[in-house]
This record gives sequence, structure tokens and C-alpha cells, in this order.
Amino acid sequence: MTRFIVLTLFEEMFESFKNTSIIKRAIDKGLVDIKTVDIRKFSTNKHKKVDFPPYGGGNGMVMSCEPISRAIDFATYFLKNEIKTNKDIKIIYLSPRGKILNYNFCKSLSTSNNDYILLCGHYEGIDERVIEEYNIEEISIGDYILTGGELASQVLMDSVIRLIPNVISDGSLIEESHTNNLLEYPQYTKPESFRGRKVPDILRSGNHKKIAEYRKSESIKITIKNRPDLYKKFNNEK
Repeated sequence: MTRFIVLTLFEEMFESFKNTSIIKRAIDKGLVDIKTVDIRKFSTNKHKKVDFPPYGGGNGMVMSCEPISRAIDFATYFLKNEIKTNKDIKIIYLSPRGKILNYNFCKSLSTSNNDYILLCGHYEGIDERVIEEYNIEEISIGDYILTGGELASQVLMDSVIRLIPNVISDGSLIEESHTNNLLEYPQYTKPESFRGRKVPDILRSGNHKKIAEYRKSESIKITIKNRPDLYKKFNNEK
């Protein structure tokens, strides 16, 4: 089983996520477990405040290192002593300054011998000393800013969980976008004609060799158009 403990200020954002579609099925199968921990519970401030103005001045607020560190220690203790996991524990902070999340990274997380603590920041981020103290890896889901790390953590979990063996059928993963540095070919289903647009004849021919050649060609066309950087990688790996 792969375990995720999400440290967050907004636990309610994860209820629907854990109880929907493939994620719920993975949990029900005992392949995945997702727990959330409210960082505010570890604040010693009488108002449960977790954010303060940054040293040096500037706009916004910064999440304090102390409640975060207590939350991390709690999650680590829970995994090691309550669950008694024999896996390594990897801590990931969802941050716009982190390495970009991609397919290969998700694949590596899905097959590694790790359980995960995911830290969701807010405001202007978190005190740098937490990152240094726990050797936290920073991951970004793209070159844009969200109001907090909750949605980003869900993106990461979804992209990793679907790659965990037996969560979904292996056949569904073989020709997806990014599995071979090509984007996926166009897909069609019923009806055969939609507003004058017909399903390509080759897909109804039954000639599997020709269908495979057509799909490869279309993948290359789409990749060249939308992601020339990926196509360059594809060419280099030939």
C-alpha cells in the first residue's frame, strides 16, 4: 500500500477527492491510503494562528515553521509507530518554485518504496527553515500560481495513484500522452458521423497494422504542433 499524509489548512477540500472515481476504487482495493492533517491543530497560538509577516518586510504572510514542523513530526510518528511502515518517508512541498511535475517523476513515485507526506503551503509560502530542516523536495505543477497547495497536491496524488500497479488496467496506460515523449493520438467513438465529421475510415477497417501506423503518425503530428520540445526528445531517443 502507498500512503499519503497531506498537511493542510483546509482538510475539507479532500473529502470529495478521496471519495470519487479511480481514487476511491484504489482506496477501497487497499492499494492507497490518504489521510489529512490540519496544520492549525499544531499551533500554540491561542487563536490557532499559523502565519505571520515576513522578516525583512514585504507583502503577504508566511506560514510559521513551528506548527508545520510539529505536523511533520506527528505524520512521521504516525507512519513509523502507528502504521509501522517499513517504507522510506518522502516529504514533498507543493511550491511554484519547485521542479516541474512530469510523467517520469510520477512514474518513479508510483513504483518507489516510499510513503509520502505532502505539505500544502498558503499565503507567501512557508518559512525556509522547515525546508532545510527536513530536506523537503519542492514540486510545482506548472508555471502559474495557486492560492494554496491543496489542488496541486491532488494533481500530484492523482497522477501518481493511477500509475500504481493494479489501480487501473495496464493496457490503459500503454499509449497515453507522455509515456514515450509523444502526445496521444485522437480518439473517436459512436456515432460514426457528428455534424458532418466522420470517424476516419482507417479506424473502422479492422486492419490493426494500418491503425497502429495511423495512430503513430497522428501522435507525431500533434506532438510537433503542441509540444515540439517533447518531439525533440522523441527524436533523440530513436
